[in-house]
Parts: sequence; structure tokens; C-alpha cells
Amino acid sequence: MNIKKRLPEADSSREAVIVRTSVLGIVANLFLASFKAAVGILSRSIAVTLDAVNNLSDAASSIITIVGTKLAGKEPDRKHPFGHGRVEYLTSMLISTLVLYAGLTSLVESLKKILRPDTPDYSAPGLLIIAVAVLVKFLLGRYVKAVGQRVDSDSLVNSGEDASMDSLISASTLVAAAVYLLFHVSLEAWLGAVISLVIVKSGVEMLREGISRILGERASPELARAIRETVCEFPEVSGMYDLVLHDYGPDTFQGSMHIEVPDTCSAGQLDELIRTITVTVYQKHHVYLTAVGVYSLNTRDPDAVEMRETLKNAVLACPYMLQMHGFYLNKPERVIRFDAVISFDAPDRKAAYHTVYQTAEALYPDYTFQIAMDTDFSYS
Repeated sequence: MNIKKRLPEADSSREAVIVRTSVLGIVANLFLASFKAAVGILSRSIAVTLDAVNNLSDAASSIITIVGTKLAGKEPDRKHPFGHGRVEYLTSMLISTLVLYAGLTSLVESLKKILRPDTPDYSAPGLLIIAVAVLVKFLLGRYVKAVGQRVDSDSLVNSGEDASMDSLISASTLVAAAVYLLFHVSLEAWLGAVISLVIVKSGVEMLREGISRILGERASPELARAIRETVCEFPEVSGMYDLVLHDYGPDTFQGSMHIEVPDTCSAGQLDELIRTITVTVYQKHHVYLTAVGVYSLNTRDPDAVEMRETLKNAVLACPYMLQMHGFYLNKPERVIRFDAVISFDAPDRKAAYHTVYQTAEALYPDYTFQIAMDTDFSYS
């Protein structure tokens, strides 16, 4: 069975899209930074000057995105057998840090201007340039974010959101200019402070998202349900449970699961079934299954079927119980085993597990129970 985690042609296409979009961002931001810096210096406008600095940081972010994408595309090696895809998450966090730094720096400068204010000098050409910048950044932000969402690139999504925010900030600069020209009231320093706080907030949110992905997030419920539907289409499979997905970069998942099959299946039949499931899940969902465990389902003992339904109804009535699976009755040894999935909402999951255990023992006191407290990794 020859399975790769991601098709090379898909990698190449995705990388080309990210690089092309990032180059467009670099060109646009350098163009805007040059004009904004000139206008800001000539008009002594702190808000416009800070906007120019922010455009330079956006261009730097695009460069980081390109470098990160190239590094993430490296082939797996002995030291990193799962590939280098998570480099993209690190570059996303680096971009977030740059945004946060730019916001804090501009906040300091704005506070200085509040304490020692300057009188801005607006000109018609300067305001026209800012108006053009608003339109350019708005369109650029929407485009970059849309591309980032399509190719699952956090770095592009962050850059797109930052650009969209910049367009609103620049628009507010025009409002401040109008207020000054009409009423001779300067809002530049205060506007700069507001801009800085918005940038800081955006940087913190981006950084939090990057850290969350590095720590390991729950797989999307939609992907989990789609995989379960695919696996349960096999006639031998009566249920799929314990799906655990590990994210090694955008669109690069490895995972494991348990399937419930009749106790009449031979080792040869199981081997063929598991291999077929592995190939099918990869082809349909781009998830490489590194392990598929087996739960044996009683099919030859009618008492087991009845006891299973009785226990299932009683156990699922317990507080914070989400699911019972992996049931098996060993009548000669008088042992019953199953897994109990307990919600993260439970104030005390161990106490909830103890309630399940007591409920089961009360129903069948003559049996020994082997109950595993399971975790909901994928579905809620």
C-alpha cells in the first residue's frame, strides 16, 4: 500500500498560489508605504506616518509567509518524519508578533503626540492618496484572506485580515482630516492611539490562534462526521469510534480510530478491511490512518444483544454521558467491558465515571466490569 500524506502536485500548486499572493501583497504594501510616508512627513500627520509603517510591516509579513511556505514544503527527513508543515503555524505566529510589536510601538508614539501635539497640514493630493490607499487595502485584504481560506493558510488569512483592518483605519484618517478642515479640531494623536489599540488587539488574537493550533485543536466536527460516514459505509463495520486526528500542517492529518466489527471476522478479513478503509479515507478526506483498532461485537449470543441495549439506555441516562461503545460480553468469565465517553462539560469527570460504574454494577451485580473512561476528541 503506497500512500503519501499529500500529493506532490497539490503541494506545488498550493505553494505557488501562496507565493504569488504574497508577492502581490509585498508590491502593493511597498507602493502604499512610500506614498503614505511622503504624505505623513509633509503634513506632519502621525496617523498617516504610522499607517506607512504598518504597510512596511505588512510587506515583511508577506516575505515571512513566502519563506515559511517554502520551508514547510520540504520533504520529511530522518529527524522530522512527519514533515515540516507546522512551520506555517510558526510563521503565522511570527507575523502576529510583528503586528503586536507595530501596535505597541505606534501606541507609544501616539501617546507622545498627545502630550506634545503638532498641528497637521493636510493637502488635497495627500488626502486623495489616502483615499486610494483605502480602496487598495480593502480589495487586497479581501482577496488575500479569500485565497488564504481556500488554500488553508493561516499566514495569508492573518495578512488579509490585517489589510482589511488597515483600510478601515485609513478611512478613519480621512474622517479626522475632514473634522480638522471643517472645525479646526485635531484628532490625529487620539486617532493614532485608537489605531494602535486596534492593531494590538488584532495581534493578540492572531497570536492566540497560532498558539492554539500548535498546542493541538480538536478536528472539525464536519471532517469527523464525514470520515465516520465513509467508514460506516463498509458492510462489516457497525460503528466507528475514538477518532483522533493529529495536525502536522495545513491539510496534513494523521489519525487513528476504532471500528466495531462482528466477532466472526477472521484475522485475514480484518487485515483486508483495515487496509481498504485506510486507502479509502485517504483518497476521500486526505487523512492518513496510522492505526485502526478493533472492537469485537457479540453476534452469536442473544443475551449479549439484550444486555447491551439495557446497559446503553441506563448509562446514557447518566449525567454528562455522551456515548457508550465497544461493548463486549464474556459470559464464561462473567466480564462486561465497554467505553464511556464523558463530556468535558462535567465539573468532575471522574465523579461522572463513578456514577456510570455504579449504574452498571446495579444492573448486573454478578458481573465484573471493565469500563474505560473515554474522551470526545472529534464530534462536539
